[in-house]
Amino acid sequence: MSLLQTIILSIIEGLTEFLPISSTAHLKFANPFLGVPDSAFVNMFEVVIQLAAILSVVVIYYKKFFDLKSTSFYLKLIIAVIPALIFGAVLKKQIDAALGNLIFIACVMIGGGILLLFIDNIFKTNNIDKEEKVSLPKAFVIGCFQVLSIIFPGLSRSAATIIGGMSQKLTRSLAAEFSFLLAVPTMLAASVKSFYDVYKEHPEVLVKDNMAILGIGGIVSFIVALIAVKFFITYIQKHGFKLFGWYRIILGSIMLVLILTGVVVNVSNH
Repeated sequence: MSLLQTIILSIIEGLTEFLPISSTAHLKFANPFLGVPDSAFVNMFEVVIQLAAILSVVVIYYKKFFDLKSTSFYLKLIIAVIPALIFGAVLKKQIDAALGNLIFIACVMIGGGILLLFIDNIFKTNNIDKEEKVSLPKAFVIGCFQVLSIIFPGLSRSAATIIGGMSQKLTRSLAAEFSFLLAVPTMLAASVKSFYDVYKEHPEVLVKDNMAILGIGGIVSFIVALIAVKFFITYIQKHGFKLFGWYRIILGSIMLVLILTGVVVNVSNH
C-alpha cells in the first residue's frame, strides 16, 4: 500500500466508523477504485484502523472508561461483547466469505438503509437517557444485535447496536453513545485476533514498512474519528437517521450497478 492509499482509506474509516453507514462497506468499495488488492495485510490494516478510530471514544469518554469505581459499567460492556466474541469465532469462515462478496455487501447496505428510514418512527417513546439506567439484560440484548453486523457485513456495527439500543428504550443519543462504548472491547478483541491470525499464517507481512503503514493509518483514522463522533451525536439529536438511510440506499445501489455491469470486480469471483 502506498502512503496516499493509506491516508485515503484511513480518512474514510475515521469518517464512517461511527456513522450507521458501514465503514466496512466503504473500505471494501474503496479498495478497487484505489487499486488496493485483497490480501492478508490489507484485511489486518482495515481492522487496525477501525480500532484506532474507536480509541477516539476512550479519549472522548475517558471519565467513564477510567472511573474504576463504576464496576457496573465495565460489567455491561463485558456482557454485551460476549455474543460477538462467540459468533465471530464460530462463524469466521462464513464471515470471511461474506466480506469478499461485494454484491452481498451492497445488498445489505440497501436493506439497512431502508430500515433506517423508519427507525425514528418505530421508536418514538424511548426514555432511557443515561447509561446508568441501562440494565445488564438490556446490555446483553444490544450485544446480540451487534452480532447481526458480524453475520451481515455492510449492515454497520454502529447501525446494528444503535437499533438494538433503541429497541431497549434508549434514546437516540444514548443508543449511539452506548454503541460507541461497546465498540472499544469489540474492536480490541478483533484487532488482537487479526494480528494473531496474520502472525500465524502470514508472518512475512509483519515487516517494518507495513508496521509504519499501520501506524500512519491509525493516527489519521483516530484524528478524523474524534471529529466525526461529535458531529454524529449533535446531528442525530436534531435530525434522526433518515439522511443516513437514503445515503446507504443510494451508495449501495450505485455499487450494485457498477458490480453487475463489470465496472467493479466482485472479489468473491476471484
